Amino acid sequence: MHSLLHGAKRVVIKIGSSLLTNEGRGLDHSAIAQWADQIAALKRMGMEVVLVSSGAIAEGMQRLGWTRRPHALHDLQAAAAVGQMGLVQVYERSFHAHGIHTAQILLTHEDLADRRRYLNARSTLRTLLNIRVVPIINENDTVVVDEIRFGDNDTLGALVTNLIEADCLVILTDQAGLYTADPRKDLNARLVDRAEAGSPELEMMAGGAGSSVGTGGMATKVLAAKRAARSGAHTIIVSGREANVLKRLADGEAIGTHLRAADRPMAARKQWLADHLQVRGKLWLDQGAVEALIKDGKSLLSIGVTAVEGEFDRGELVSCLDHEGHEIARGLVNYSAEDSKKIMRVPSSSIEEALGFVDEEELIHRDNLVIIAPASSSQ
Repeated sequence: MHSLLHGAKRVVIKIGSSLLTNEGRGLDHSAIAQWADQIAALKRMGMEVVLVSSGAIAEGMQRLGWTRRPHALHDLQAAAAVGQMGLVQVYERSFHAHGIHTAQILLTHEDLADRRRYLNARSTLRTLLNIRVVPIINENDTVVVDEIRFGDNDTLGALVTNLIEADCLVILTDQAGLYTADPRKDLNARLVDRAEAGSPELEMMAGGAGSSVGTGGMATKVLAAKRAARSGAHTIIVSGREANVLKRLADGEAIGTHLRAADRPMAARKQWLADHLQVRGKLWLDQGAVEALIKDGKSLLSIGVTAVEGEFDRGELVSCLDHEGHEIARGLVNYSAEDSKKIMRVPSSSIEEALGFVDEEELIHRDNLVIIAPASSSQ
């Protein structure tokens, strides 16, 4: 059995706070240096790596001299704000030793639910990966309005995996993986080495949906795997205490629990675009644009749009119509309705001249577009 990380090109790695902190005494600098060593090795193998890191609250508590984790939301948020400074400093120093630049990105779940902010975050992350930077992502604990919950970064890791269409999500924890029962209570409990992400049996093993106990907080990890699988990403739940665990996984060693996604990567995403978002406007296309989308699998460029209908913002879902009004595709648009009207029939090279700025060269990128039906005019 081969590791699901073997051969992956883009990976999201989530490191739990227990692996980063020194039993409540702030950040474990030597442990973080070792994680940087392993991630640098993955990058040398040609992988793009995004890191989702816990540890800010624990570091903030240590800096502030707090010995007990506070319950009040504003105290937790203050600790997170102080701790982020230390977290970023340690990562920056550790990766600098390998000649690797890092970037800090703080996200809330709301950032990824909002289409415009979703596209902005996606563009930023893709740009950072293209220039070989390691983005370090954390929940923006200083502004979240709901209570900071244990396990949130598992969900955040899955959302980021969906966002950048990663091949694999690796959740590093202090457990060996997912067990059939709680190994601390059941001597017959055995490690689940391979299963399909999203299967109901997994949630039962982990303590049920919404549980934060189960086999060592496994429920959020199982649900994260289910979410990551929606965009076709596999998930590995594995102990971060294993020596050189990331490099061994990348080399093909099957450690921990491997949860395979059932759907092909783009199929799940296209289904989401087609079925789960409300159409905000319409773009009418000329024949050349219709053929570029359907026959050539290209992105939609502004020059191929003949008319714009409706009011929509950047990142919202729009419908693409042929000249007879038949819907042929829909996708997330990179420009508002107002800006789309200004750049329709305009070549991509002239967008900046028309608007005074350029967000993207495409009006709708191919990755954010799904073909609905063949155009009547191309049959």
